[in-house]
Amino acid sequence: MPPAKKRARAYDSAKIRAAVLAQFALVRDAVAGLTEEQLSAPTRLGDWRVRELAAHFTMAVGAVARGLEAPEPAKHEVPLLDWPFGTVTESAAIADGTRELAESAPPAELFARATARVEAALADASDTRLVPTRFGAMTLADFLVTRTVELVVHTDDLNDALPGLDVPYERQALAACTRLLADALAVKAPGASTEVRIPPFAVVQCIEGPRHTRGTPPNVVETDPLTWIRLATGRVEWRAALDDAKVSASGERSDLGGLLPVMS
Repeated sequence: MPPAKKRARAYDSAKIRAAVLAQFALVRDAVAGLTEEQLSAPTRLGDWRVRELAAHFTMAVGAVARGLEAPEPAKHEVPLLDWPFGTVTESAAIADGTRELAESAPPAELFARATARVEAALADASDTRLVPTRFGAMTLADFLVTRTVELVVHTDDLNDALPGLDVPYERQALAACTRLLADALAVKAPGASTEVRIPPFAVVQCIEGPRHTRGTPPNVVETDPLTWIRLATGRVEWRAALDDAKVSASGERSDLGGLLPVMS
């Protein structure tokens, strides 16, 4: 896990809380209408079916309640910008837990339990309260930002698995997910020679080289939020995105292929 030398941007905690609950509700409502055939459909996540993917949503959001119900850790261990690089270490355990959860109850029951539990846990919780996570202790405010990544990335996985479902993206959740993954790129490849633009949510500079000071940057990458999220999490490869005109890249330092994904 590379250390986060860049300071994390500020997020409006009230908006992030609302965004997490709203995105979770959008997925819950969509999953409630799925047939057994749809729940058995494959996803792009290895051997996970839609049923496992649905269960994973409840695990990801339920982790907030589990953390708040546990004793508060003694010290803050994981800065927000370190989190994207640490998830790979727990991927096997998360996959195993997801499969077990998916077999334990129908999706509607899992969503109902998780909704009630997290709403109750958040009611009086302080943003600065430390919560234990799989990756180390984080502040509640930071951990909720990471939940926007889980929710938005997997909402895209769900929409990919079931064309036509079109679960919408809550704007603040999509913005926070985009920004955190963009900032992770800047941590992974520090520098100021290349500008990565993801309108309307984020602009970051990265990659060592001549520093740009004025006018049009010599190295520019631009894409939309969902394409960026897919690139940053390995759902889409850099070359494929270029070939499909989902990304524009100009300048000798605009090739991000060797830096992606930033989170896997």
